Amino acid sequence: MARSVLTVRDLDATPAGGRIAVPPGTIVTPLAREEAERRGITIEFKEVGRGTEAEVQPSRVVALGADHGGYDLKEQLKEHLRAWGYTPLDLGTSSREPVDYPDYAETVASAVVRGDAWRGVVIDSAGIGSSIAANKVPGVRAALCYDRATARNSREHNDANLLSLGARLISAEAAREILAVWLETPFAGGRHQRRIDKIRVIEERHRKA
Repeated sequence: MARSVLTVRDLDATPAGGRIAVPPGTIVTPLAREEAERRGITIEFKEVGRGTEAEVQPSRVVALGADHGGYDLKEQLKEHLRAWGYTPLDLGTSSREPVDYPDYAETVASAVVRGDAWRGVVIDSAGIGSSIAANKVPGVRAALCYDRATARNSREHNDANLLSLGARLISAEAAREILAVWLETPFAGGRHQRRIDKIRVIEERHRKA
């Protein structure tokens, strides 16, 4: 069974200088640890009773797919996901042998839409092709991100449910940080929800055309 994970969002209800209790073995994400230190929050590892505010949300399934250009980065990110308490769903490819990115982008996008995965990540050399292919699947909002700011924006403003990365345009460390921010950033809602609703209307209009 995957271990619990403490993210930045889990700290929202804890005041500066306060304490938050988490079960033994909980994975504390890098961003959560940084935020706790910044706000002077103490993280205590102890048994947490049922129904307390400090309960940690269960780990979620994240689908991963890559062509040959993104294979190595996919394997690295898969290990990071496990370390953070998520459950990676590896949908290929399984080697550096040349393959076509649309196949894997569609597979990951479909897994997200079906509910087999909470979110998805697709990787090719530049990330552009995979994001285009994934966005052809109704219900997917794939975002090509290349730094922490674009990762955060894609979640806060666009409620992106699929992340696209270009393995040959960013470092493995940058990709790790982008993924961490993207997974931990909640959708802001409000005026952004109205715009997401309009995106869905456009999608429906052209699906019926």
